[in-house]
Amino acid sequence: MERKSRNIRHWTVFAAGALLALQLLVFLVFRGESYIQVHDNLDLFPAHFEMMKRAGAFFAGNATLPMLHGISRDLFGSEWSLYNIWYAFLPGIAAYFTGYFLKILIGTASFVLLAREVYGERFAAHRGIFLLSGLAFGMIPVFPAYGIAFTSVPLIVWLLVRLYRAKTWKEALPYYAGVFCYPLLSYFSYHGFFILCYMVLAVIILWLRDRRFPKRFFFATGILSVGFMLFEWRLFRAMLFGNTVTIRTTMEHGEVSFGEAMRLAVEEFFVPSVYNTESFHSADTHTLIALPVVLAGLVVCNALHLRRGEKKKILTDPLNGLVLWILLNCLNYGLYQFAPYRTLFETLVPKLTGFEFSRTNFFNSFLWYAALAVVLCRLAASAKGKLRMAPGLAALAAALVVMFFPQVYNDFYHTCYNQAYRILKRQETSTLNYREFYSAAFFDRIKEDMGYAGEWSAAYGMHPAVLQYNGIATVDGYLGMYSVEYREQWGRVIAPAMASSPWLKAYFEGWGARAYLYSGSDENTYAPLRVMALQDERLSADAAALKELDCRYIFSRVRFSNETEEGLSLKEGYEDEQGPYVIYVYEITG
Repeated sequence: MERKSRNIRHWTVFAAGALLALQLLVFLVFRGESYIQVHDNLDLFPAHFEMMKRAGAFFAGNATLPMLHGISRDLFGSEWSLYNIWYAFLPGIAAYFTGYFLKILIGTASFVLLAREVYGERFAAHRGIFLLSGLAFGMIPVFPAYGIAFTSVPLIVWLLVRLYRAKTWKEALPYYAGVFCYPLLSYFSYHGFFILCYMVLAVIILWLRDRRFPKRFFFATGILSVGFMLFEWRLFRAMLFGNTVTIRTTMEHGEVSFGEAMRLAVEEFFVPSVYNTESFHSADTHTLIALPVVLAGLVVCNALHLRRGEKKKILTDPLNGLVLWILLNCLNYGLYQFAPYRTLFETLVPKLTGFEFSRTNFFNSFLWYAALAVVLCRLAASAKGKLRMAPGLAALAAALVVMFFPQVYNDFYHTCYNQAYRILKRQETSTLNYREFYSAAFFDRIKEDMGYAGEWSAAYGMHPAVLQYNGIATVDGYLGMYSVEYREQWGRVIAPAMASSPWLKAYFEGWGARAYLYSGSDENTYAPLRVMALQDERLSADAAALKELDCRYIFSRVRFSNETEEGLSLKEGYEDEQGPYVIYVYEITG
C-alpha cells in the first residue's frame, strides 16, 4: 500500500517520463523516415552545417563556403553552440534529434531549477506542477536551430537570482562562470541582446529599490557581454568589423498604421500568428490552456487582493508582473511594425539597422508557462479533496496540447500524422520525410555518374539546400545575411521572372534572403512536395547572367520546355526508384 501511495503521489513524474519516452520511441523507430519541418529548417541549417563539415570549415578561422558563389564562413552559425556543434561530429539526422531532445531536457530542468530557487520550502508541495509546466515549456516547437536558446531562458534567470542572493564573492564565483558560459546555450540575435537589455534595466531597478549599486548584477552584465562576444566571435566580427553592406540593412518591414500595429500586438497576446515569420518561430500554443487559466487566475487573484484590502499587493504580485511583461513584449512587437517606432531604434543604433528589435516576443514562450505554473500552484494550495489533482491535470493538459497540436515546427505531430496516413491509407502523403528531402544516396549516384567535380550549380524545383547538403556547390541559396551586391547580381539572373511577376519582384527586392530560380508565373518552384506538377515548365532566367556567375549546371525537377532557347543542354535525366525525385541535369552552353 505504501508503494502504491508513493506512485500515486508521484504520478506527474511517470506522466512526464511517458511523454518523453513516447517521442523518443517514435523517432527511434522512424529515424530518417521522420517528417521534419522544411520551411526555415531543413532548407537552412542542417544543409549549412553539412556543407561546413564537407568543406572542413566548421572550426576554420577564415574560410569561404561553396554557396551563393562563395561566401564567408562567418555568416553561418557559431561552432561554439551546444546545438550546432553536434553537426560537426554526428550524421545530420542524429545531430538534429540530439538538439531536439536537449532542448526539451534543458527547458524542463532549468524551469524546475528556477522554480525550486524561487519557491524554496514550498517547492516540494508543487513539484509535479513545475515538472509538467516545465515539460510543456521545454516541448514548445520553436525555431529548431535556436530551440535551446528559447528553453534555456530560465537558466540565465536562475544564475542571476543565485548571484543576487550569494552572500560572498567566493560563493558567487560559480554563478559568474555559469553566466560567462551561458552563450553556449543561447543566441545573441534572438535572446542575448535582449537579456543584456533586461539586465541593464534590472541594475537600475535594484539600484533604486535597494538604494545601493548592485555591483554583482553590473559585473554579470559585463561578463555575459564578453561571453557572447567570445562564443559568437564570428557574428561580432562580421557585424562590427565587416565592411560588406548586407541585405539585412535593406529588408523592408512593411508599413502599417498605428492602429494596425496595436491590432498585431493584441493578436500576439492571444494567438501568435503563423503567418508572421518572427511570430511563428516562437508560437507557443498558449492559447488553448495557458491563456484562459492565466487570465482567470489574474482576475481571481486581483479580486481577492481588493476584497482583502491589500491594494499594494497588486503592485508586487509576481503573476501581475509576468503578465505585464508579456503585454509589454507584445506591445513592442506590434509597434516595431510601425515605421516611426522602428526608425527610432535604427537612428539610435545605426550599426544595428536591420536587427529585429521586435523579438522581445520570443521571451513570452517562457513567461506564459511561468505564469501558468504560478496560477496552478495557488490553486493547488487552496484545493481540497478530489480537486487536489486538478492543477496537476491542467499542467498535463498543457503539455499534451503542446505535444499534439499541429504547429509549424511540431516534428513529433507531423511524423505521427504522416506515418499513420501511410499505414492506414496505404499510400504516401504529399510531403517528404527527412531521407526523401535530401535523398543523399541518389545524389551521390548522380555525382558519380556525371563526374561532378565541384562545378558551380543551381537548383530548380527544389530548395538549393538539397544540393548543398549533398556536396554540390551552388550559386543560389537561402541566407538572411549576404551582400547587397550579390543580390543585385542575382536580380539580373531572375530578371525575366520578375518582369512577369510584380509579386516576385517586390518579394525579392524587399527581402531577398532566398536567392532562388523562380517561375515567372508565380508558381512555387521549391515546395518540398512528392510530385512537382508545374503548369509553366519554362525556365524564366537569364542563362547568360548565370554563366557570368560561373554556373555550369542546373539540377532541375522539371524538364524545361524552352531549354534550346535558353542555351541549355540536357546532360542526363535521373530517376530515383526508391525516392520522389526525377532530376534533369542541364549544362549551360549558351
